[in-house]
Amino acid sequence: MAESEFIFDVTQATYDQLVIENSRKVPVLVDFWADWCGPCKMQLPILLKLAEEYQGKFLLAKIDTDAERPLAQQHNIRSIPTMKLFRDGQVVEDIMGGQTETTLRTLLDKYVTRESDGLREQALQQAAAGDMDTALGILRDAVANDPDNPRAQFDYMHTAMSAGLIDEATQAMDQMPREIREGTEIRRLAALLDFARKAQSAPARPSLEQRINAQADDCEARELLAARLALEGDTEGALEQYLEILRRDRRYGDDAGRKGLLAVFELLGNQGPLVNHYRSQMFNLLH
Repeated sequence: MAESEFIFDVTQATYDQLVIENSRKVPVLVDFWADWCGPCKMQLPILLKLAEEYQGKFLLAKIDTDAERPLAQQHNIRSIPTMKLFRDGQVVEDIMGGQTETTLRTLLDKYVTRESDGLREQALQQAAAGDMDTALGILRDAVANDPDNPRAQFDYMHTAMSAGLIDEATQAMDQMPREIREGTEIRRLAALLDFARKAQSAPARPSLEQRINAQADDCEARELLAARLALEGDTEGALEQYLEILRRDRRYGDDAGRKGLLAVFELLGNQGPLVNHYRSQMFNLLH
């Protein structure tokens, strides 16, 4: 079914070369399909259009699940259409069922290399050297010249937040497409921005700790300390403070203890031993 130099029919014999090795150069979108599958046929024109439009920035690899049953089994394909996006030899996205062109375009744009990625690298080097003004200027240009590159937008927001420009970072986040705003990374960034906003005018950490030592029920000090800890990467410390707020005063700050716990869970990807432990503790306090 190969239609162009950017589209390949993949067999067991060619899988390593066409999928794994190619994915070390550009993203490879693997489409698992079958001739009897109506939704697969409806999806095909969109895939062909994108493959041609992107002109090699990603490759489309098609696997006939009837003809290549071992490959389908290897990838645990239970229903079709199913797509998997490979980058650097690994699956980075699992896509179940038929998808719209907009959804696929948004997904692909997270991984394809763009001209503005060069500007991103320059900006990150400047930020690492401490020149935040130059970094932000480069990233503003990158976003203006290539507004469809989510990586440039994320770097811009992260850098603005690191420079203390919370309102600028928030405005940039609000202007991102809805599909991206609903993603895991943007929810994590939204949580970080909220912590940064709280910590922006908060007293220094030692001062907050002294307040808590003097008055254990000082929930405001605990909330501000939790925000600082979350920004510093001490997520367990932040969780402990929010849990203590929940334990001492459920009504404080419009349920700030529970909301803070949920925000830190977002930072941790809503999974892992730490999340499981504190989610259980939260459940016990709420019930």
